[in-house]
Amino acid sequence: MLYVTAIRMTGHGTGHEHIASLQWTDTADGSSGSSSTTATMVDWIQNMHGVAKVKNGSTDVSVGIVHAWPKYLRTHADGVWTDNLLALPRF
Repeated sequence: MLYVTAIRMTGHGTGHEHIASLQWTDTADGSSGSSSTTATMVDWIQNMHGVAKVKNGSTDVSVGIVHAWPKYLRTHADGVWTDNLLALPRF
């Protein structure tokens, strides 16, 4: 499982569809990545059955795929899309 720790935005937008890349830490081996593109992360979650989450205090919030064109990432908790990714630090 990965924890997304920071995001990089692209263009002038401020929405989830403007997240260009993500930083993350792998809980299994402690490794980290500093520039995974949104497309790479979507592929990893969708086709490799990867699990990504965001820490929200003591709670973990799941990162899901919004099936728009192109697909993008957004957190999902208790059946509701949330903005936890947008609250992360920028890099």
